[in-house]
Amino acid sequence: MSVRIVAPSLVVLVGASASGKTTWVAEQFEAHQVVSSDALRGLLGEGEHDLRASSDAFDVLDSVVDRRLNRGLLTVVDTLGLEPERRTAWQAIAARHGVPCYAVAFDTPAAECRARNRKRRHQVPAKVLAQQLETFASTSLEGFAQVFAPDAVEIVPPAFAAAPAAASRQAATPKRLRFGLQISRFDDIPRLAEIAAAAEEAGFDSLWVMDHFIQIPQVGREWDAMLESWTTLGYLAACTGRISLGTLVTGITYRNVAHVGKLAATLDVLSNGRAVCGIGAGWFEREHRAYGWRFPAPAERYAILEDALRLYPLLWGPGAPAFSGDAIGEIETICYPRPVQDRIPILVGGSGERRTLKLVARYADACNLFGDAEVVRHKVSVLAKHCAAEGRDPAQIEITHLGACLMGEDRRHVEQLVDEQLPTGASRHAYAASVNAGTIDDHIGRFRELADAGVQHAIVGLPDLRGPEPVRRMTDVIGAFA
Repeated sequence: MSVRIVAPSLVVLVGASASGKTTWVAEQFEAHQVVSSDALRGLLGEGEHDLRASSDAFDVLDSVVDRRLNRGLLTVVDTLGLEPERRTAWQAIAARHGVPCYAVAFDTPAAECRARNRKRRHQVPAKVLAQQLETFASTSLEGFAQVFAPDAVEIVPPAFAAAPAAASRQAATPKRLRFGLQISRFDDIPRLAEIAAAAEEAGFDSLWVMDHFIQIPQVGREWDAMLESWTTLGYLAACTGRISLGTLVTGITYRNVAHVGKLAATLDVLSNGRAVCGIGAGWFEREHRAYGWRFPAPAERYAILEDALRLYPLLWGPGAPAFSGDAIGEIETICYPRPVQDRIPILVGGSGERRTLKLVARYADACNLFGDAEVVRHKVSVLAKHCAAEGRDPAQIEITHLGACLMGEDRRHVEQLVDEQLPTGASRHAYAASVNAGTIDDHIGRFRELADAGVQHAIVGLPDLRGPEPVRRMTDVIGAFA
């Protein structure tokens, strides 16, 4: 039986001397993840058993724990853990850094502890060991996220903490969930057609590209290859036959607003009705400066966004009704040929509760959210309140979600992929958490949790997307929600 813990987190070992703590922790964790009170006594005193150095050792231990958690590092405290004040202090440090704190209880039989102790070079006095065993027997390990026995450990990102139970729910009572693929890197341009074809074959419902002119810092370097989005979608329309196509999302300040509407209409015609118009208020000021575009204050950007949301249904609809926007002025709603779809779906990127979701409730066909299931559930409830205020049925708005997805066939494959993608100097577990590195079953559970929170369309970014293989690995996940 294995125990699943998330990283980053704090793991506190609790047990008497000779109960097997140090042996177990060496088998389950890497040496750099373990902070040992004995080792610190050895550093600060005349050896690991120099009790005169205990006070200093624990002061240093607490500081190390605090600093490691501040850097997002999985940390294991190897000490007796029998003093409630120290346990409470470690729980408080973990809470301050927003990570779970686990306890591992070493309920080793007293006779076994005594036998091991007698074989030690530096034995714990028999009375002291008896006191430790008595204290452990009466210890109540409250306040921990979970208390478990010293079994095999499986370390996973936070997104997968409850994945096994959620995956079981999906197998027992399946929920429908659509999937989209976001392409955020254009380093290997010749592979685009292969990736698009693989996405259709794997069962993806949508294909999205970022609308940027310089690669964003969250993804790569600004001199990395970055294709213009709408031109790229035209190319992908010719490479595919079923999948819907859109930008995630077009910053409304990058182009003339009516021009974006014309681009979407053209894509819809060329793709035979597969366009989605993804728009947002924009955020990347560096890009605006580089290309000589104005970067208005947030209030003006949102005013432009609202004008676009009002304009596009008129631009794509019958006739040429008059339009006058608060920010963009008068526009002639002339757009021929008309889109194939009666209404190109409009997706608004962003999840701001006061402005963005209010605009979604008033005008849009879909929103795009980020975060875990708890965050999504809250955002969906906020959107529902805005819909009620607008007199609109929330069911008319598709809830989409964007998140990273690094997926391996098994735990060893996941670890290999993390090592291959790991940025120089980055924490391995922190990076794995940032890209949701997990197995197929892990991701089925994670997507089921998102579906339970209200997500209807999960859009994934694959950090290892250099060709079709990572796309194909999604087939079983997509199939589980078909």
